[in-house]
Amino acid sequence: MSAILGIIGRPIAHSISPVFQQAALDHLGIDATYQAWEVAPEGVGEFLRALRQPDKLGINVTVPHKETVIPFLDEVDEGAREAGAVNTIVHRDGQLTGYNTDSHGFLQALRDARDFRCEGRRVLVLGAGGAARGVVLALIREGVAELVIANRTLARGERLASIARERGIACRAIEMSWDELALAAVNAELIVNCTTVGMIHGPDSGRSLLLQQQIPPTALVYDLVYNPMETPLLRAAGRAGASTLGGIQMLVHQGAASFELWTGKPAPIPVMLEAATGAMAEAGSGH
Repeated sequence: MSAILGIIGRPIAHSISPVFQQAALDHLGIDATYQAWEVAPEGVGEFLRALRQPDKLGINVTVPHKETVIPFLDEVDEGAREAGAVNTIVHRDGQLTGYNTDSHGFLQALRDARDFRCEGRRVLVLGAGGAARGVVLALIREGVAELVIANRTLARGERLASIARERGIACRAIEMSWDELALAAVNAELIVNCTTVGMIHGPDSGRSLLLQQQIPPTALVYDLVYNPMETPLLRAAGRAGASTLGGIQMLVHQGAASFELWTGKPAPIPVMLEAATGAMAEAGSGH
């Protein structure tokens, strides 16, 4: 019996997870298919009940369901509980366990693609939503020296900053103004965009939160947005002489961690990355 994996979200048609996850399954000769399901919020419970069938190995979870799924699970891993969000569900013997592989994917992409270690670094995080929370928790665990969190709503940024301070990290929140950002960016060794600014088809498509002259050439600029592969922020960073890293790397690494949880086999990351970048290139060409 062929096994079934997949991803739920709403909307979901844009997801390239089926492309690179299926490439990994096929590469290792695993008899399974990876599908995408658009599920309305009110249908999550019914969907997860069906996930307990013997042929279902598990799923990825994307917006807006990362929190919604939690009450329907039998167990939630400590990392997912800390993040307050689940992006991976594993089915074993009728039991559903939730995990969050986003923090792992974020850090692994930094290490593999840029050989960057976060310990002792000064970091500027743009945004204070769910993605930023996962990133900040990962940076805390890595022992960064200093964190600045910039957000449009200062109170939300301050709530996230307080989590870092409670764990012994020097951290402050600032408003997303040009002057504040310029002062924070000049000293940053790592700048991470955790917002959707610059994402294709988003409300801020074509925009960058930082100008070229605000980005230090010694920094690494990491944009979690993966569509387009070169965002306006990454273009500005490249012109400033800074190193850059796009979101496709994190997407693949978090997916690889999910793959290993489902299958118990090492994920063929080069195969997954090639499939993902190929899918993005094809989408960019309009085919």
